[in-house]
Amino acid sequence: MGRTRGAGAGLVMMTLALAGCVDPSARIASSLERYGFAPGQSQCVGERLEKNLSLGQLQQLGRAARATREGDTTPGRLTIGDFVRVAGQVKDPKVPFEVTKAAAGCGIVTSAPAVL
Repeated sequence: MGRTRGAGAGLVMMTLALAGCVDPSARIASSLERYGFAPGQSQCVGERLEKNLSLGQLQQLGRAARATREGDTTPGRLTIGDFVRVAGQVKDPKVPFEVTKAAAGCGIVTSAPAVL
């Protein structure tokens, strides 16, 4: 449970960084790198999420992350499983679908729950 909450920190930072909208994929990638993802994989995920999700959907992802993050005193390392679980809290089914698809397409292995 603490790992999922820790995932929220990176996603919140990612969404706050997106507020400037200068280069969302680069900002997503740098946030993911800070939480332990390989640079190439981070860039790949960032590019795919920027291409396939709207800014509004990315903001929803950030809000879900913030809600998960509240009260967490041990942020820990972000795993792709954490990232997918947080994405699954967004009511828009496209968000967890695209996060899972980006992770798989970028070679990041996960045992994520099925996205319906």
